[in-house]
Amino acid sequence: MTPTQRLEIAVEIAHEAGRMIVEAREHQVFGQRYKHGQELVTDTDVEVDTHISERLEQHFPGEARLSEELAPDRQVLDSPQALWVVDPIDGTVNFAHGLRHVAVSIGWASKGRTRLGVVHAPFLDETFTALDGQGAWCNGQTIHTSRTGNLIHALVGTGFPYRRDSRKPLMRRLTAVLTHCQDVRRNGSAALDLCDVACGRLDAYYESVSPWDCAAGWLIAREAGARTGHLYPGPAGIPEDLYGENLLVTSPNLHAELGDLLRQADAGEIDL
Repeated sequence: MTPTQRLEIAVEIAHEAGRMIVEAREHQVFGQRYKHGQELVTDTDVEVDTHISERLEQHFPGEARLSEELAPDRQVLDSPQALWVVDPIDGTVNFAHGLRHVAVSIGWASKGRTRLGVVHAPFLDETFTALDGQGAWCNGQTIHTSRTGNLIHALVGTGFPYRRDSRKPLMRRLTAVLTHCQDVRRNGSAALDLCDVACGRLDAYYESVSPWDCAAGWLIAREAGARTGHLYPGPAGIPEDLYGENLLVTSPNLHAELGDLLRQADAGEIDL
């Protein structure tokens, strides 16, 4: 099966998942709990993950999956085999609180490189897609990054971890960006932040997330012309496309300067 055919099936599955998410919110039929004491998860997360898993198995029997709720074992990242990377609801807190930045994210990687991605935002009526080496689209229309080349004019997206004790070190980064850039947005969905960079709504995005949060959006941003990378080298054996720590994704001319700013903030080398 060609990557294009795979993408068509992934889009169909993402739309099915999106309809489940919309219906669950309309009827308020989902329970809520916290995993690891701080991370919100709803019954709908699990139900949607189950649906996506069953549909992928139907079309691609035996292919490995990494998904937030049903198959979170990251050891599969060490294998070069075909791998589906799924976040059934990226933006669970937004979903539970009635906000609109919610997405289904499905990516497919082969030999350590993401080959296709779909990020579907059911409450925004937007579906972002990309094929490796062929471009990126929103609702079928080609998208491109912004041309912003100066930090002072850059609108930057980011997010924060669930663990509150992990947030304090990130405040130096945030203060540096607020001081040297136009402004910051925190929308609550990494997948959609990456897509916003892809279509020029954001000029840059940085954060540490899980592979299922970023696999599809990373490809979409790259295929739209963004520079994709990390603030620091990742561990050996984990493909760059599927490594979510210290992401830095920007319009082409901002990457080096913003990366330097964030690393200097980490090291305490700039006045804030």
